[in-house]
Amino acid sequence: MTTIPTITLNDGVEIPMFGFGVYQIPADGSTYKAVREALDLGIRHIDTATAYFNEQEVGKAIHDSGVPRQDIFLTSKLWVQDYGFSAAEKGIETSLRKLGTDYMDLYLIHHPYGDVPGAWKAMEAAKKAGKIRSIGVSNMTPTIWNSFISQLETVPSVNQVEFNPLYQQKELRALMAQYNVHVEAWAPLGQGNSDLLNCSVITAIAAAHGKTAAQVVLRFEIQENVIVFPKSTHLERIKSNMDVFDFTLTDSEMEQIRALDTGKGMWNPDAPGVAEFLLSAYDVHAND
Repeated sequence: MTTIPTITLNDGVEIPMFGFGVYQIPADGSTYKAVREALDLGIRHIDTATAYFNEQEVGKAIHDSGVPRQDIFLTSKLWVQDYGFSAAEKGIETSLRKLGTDYMDLYLIHHPYGDVPGAWKAMEAAKKAGKIRSIGVSNMTPTIWNSFISQLETVPSVNQVEFNPLYQQKELRALMAQYNVHVEAWAPLGQGNSDLLNCSVITAIAAAHGKTAAQVVLRFEIQENVIVFPKSTHLERIKSNMDVFDFTLTDSEMEQIRALDTGKGMWNPDAPGVAEFLLSAYDVHAND
């Protein structure tokens, strides 16, 4: 079985560098099946969120897998609808209940708008109570980070953001390094972006190593010390995505891929109206 390296976060918690994401996998049995397959293959880091509406299937898959809970690194995220201290307390309890677990290994502010400091205090309290091992944020740009960090007593352990070779978040990563905050990549494969996976630089490097373009992209991100958790509902693709620990990109290859950065992504957290859009996009309590 593949040995997946870990990173020690700024609070001493160890997180596997490679995991499995369940964004946009339906809660119709598909999430359960995919997570079971990922766990059976040896993946021990699962990333979900309240707004993915599949926490329950993730929890059931973990429970049924036979893998000891302490051997699995489980992440979920608090939705913007539940910011503020009391709402966040309830949101945390709801995630724990749906996941069927006593604790989460990592819990994130999903999008940084509204009463983030109030929600953060509830997350800090849950961490002290043993309900969460590590707390972090997601989608924080340098501008957003600088507006909130002085209001947070505990420095976040991670910032989960859009990241891939076409959008390498160089300014943000330099800022996070100052706080010893690790970057996690959502959409590490660009959500199947053909411009990325068919890029001649990537495909040439892939051919040189006898690997796929996706494997080269994931390997680049891991060598950049970014935590990844690609998503797939296809067993062979999950296996293929894991097959990135038996080769190393050279310094020259890393530089060639670094040069692909466009500085632009699919999602701009600094854009006006984002908070209002997100609040209207989902009602995470519709079926509670």
